[in-house]
Amino acid sequence: MPVLDDYKGKIPAWCPGCGNFGILKAFKDAMVELGKEPHQLTIVSGIGQSGKFPHYVKCNTFNGLHGRTLPVATGIRLANHEMLVIAVAGDGDCYGEGGNHLMHAMRRNINVKLFVHDNQIYGLTKGQPSPTSMEGMITKNQPFGVFSEQLNPMALAVSLDCSFVARGFAGNTEHLKELMKESVLHKGFSLLDILQPCVTFNKINTYDWYKQRVYHIEPEYKPENRIEAFKKALEWGDRIPLGVIYKNKRLMLEERVPVIKDNPLVRQGFDLSGIDTAMKEFY
Repeated sequence: MPVLDDYKGKIPAWCPGCGNFGILKAFKDAMVELGKEPHQLTIVSGIGQSGKFPHYVKCNTFNGLHGRTLPVATGIRLANHEMLVIAVAGDGDCYGEGGNHLMHAMRRNINVKLFVHDNQIYGLTKGQPSPTSMEGMITKNQPFGVFSEQLNPMALAVSLDCSFVARGFAGNTEHLKELMKESVLHKGFSLLDILQPCVTFNKINTYDWYKQRVYHIEPEYKPENRIEAFKKALEWGDRIPLGVIYKNKRLMLEERVPVIKDNPLVRQGFDLSGIDTAMKEFY
């Protein structure tokens, strides 16, 4: 059985008090409790403070381009769907540059687990507004306030019939850990949006700001009800729900591709005898 030290990576270089530390703790705890050995999973990340996440975890890792986390994660899953693949991205990285990839990953229902570090700001590049920055928020390059309407990733995901939609909070690592475990155990694409305070560049959405607003979704709530899930996803402001907002049962992309349905691609043999014939078509 794995222990926490098995996942010990490099010393984090995040700002003291950064919400990423809570996410890192919850993640390691979740993997240990699930009995996952480091070699059994791959973390794919993009660019940003969240993109440094794989450096601080000992396991298979891949650092990709800004906004291109999900294409890489999809490729890994198609090559070896016995591997647990977790995509880590920031709100700017995933909902901005990578927004198109997010929509199609949900549509395809590839069995990738996406954990978004949502601090409502661009942290690595020093405080520009992200898609989830609140309208009117003043930033370094928006001195008159953010003009664009705030993106609601939960409502977007429910509207696209995403297989698993949940929200956690970096200030509650125990609850976040359980959401990560549930996400991993779910069969299908999972979006876990994690509210993560940026103590340096976002002076609005602080730990106290969230603690005054977040609440755990009621036990009697039925996340399989898509209409009710959409209503829950629209909640933002004085009350912000934490927990599983929506989930459904759909065939995964890996189950739809005949070539890999029964056997991972990495375990299949290959034949090079036809290469010469194929190459002649290009002469």
